[in-house]
Amino acid sequence: MLDKAKVLQRVQDAGIVAVVRGESKEEAYKTAKACIKGGVGGIELAFTAPNADEVIGKLNEEYADDPNVLIGAGTVLDPATARVAIIAGARFIVSPSFSEDVAKICNLYTIPYIPGCMTPTDIQNALSLGADIIKLFPGSIVGSSMVSEIHGPFPQAKLMITGGVRLDNLSEWFEKGAKIVGVGGQMVGPASKGDYDQVTQNAGAFKAEIDKILN
Repeated sequence: MLDKAKVLQRVQDAGIVAVVRGESKEEAYKTAKACIKGGVGGIELAFTAPNADEVIGKLNEEYADDPNVLIGAGTVLDPATARVAIIAGARFIVSPSFSEDVAKICNLYTIPYIPGCMTPTDIQNALSLGADIIKLFPGSIVGSSMVSEIHGPFPQAKLMITGGVRLDNLSEWFEKGAKIVGVGGQMVGPASKGDYDQVTQNAGAFKAEIDKILN
């Protein structure tokens, strides 16, 4: 198993995480596979999908030897769900909000916790309890200027932007100081209609743009 520092470094190096949901276990699994095929190996498998822990376990088993694939869990709202995700093999835990209890269980098992924050108070609380990456959410509401503003009082905060990230504003987030982006519907939306080939194409387009930005 990768240690916490290596997981954090790989997430940051990738620069992008696919936020995968699904109305069924099969849809979530195929969506994640399509993203990976398109070059986006950081997968945040949301626990709104049925049997999300089983999907995480299956993907981890299938990509165990692929250094470019990192499977995490998303929409983790409580410590019980975090524990289930960790047992399933989630390499990182993401929440839409900050939970002290989830932070504690992730710290106990040395699993990176990426909580959703929207205010300076949220961010300070998350940093105080060991969050190495802060998910600024929803990005569509706070706007890209929030990134540079937050770095005034919290220059040490590594921010992942989720919500409102598109191909045409991708570079703007990084120019303002974001380290990572999480992309959901703009990448995986076609999966709801069974169009996994389009998901792969979308992932490829995002990956190509990220590579230009980071390199």
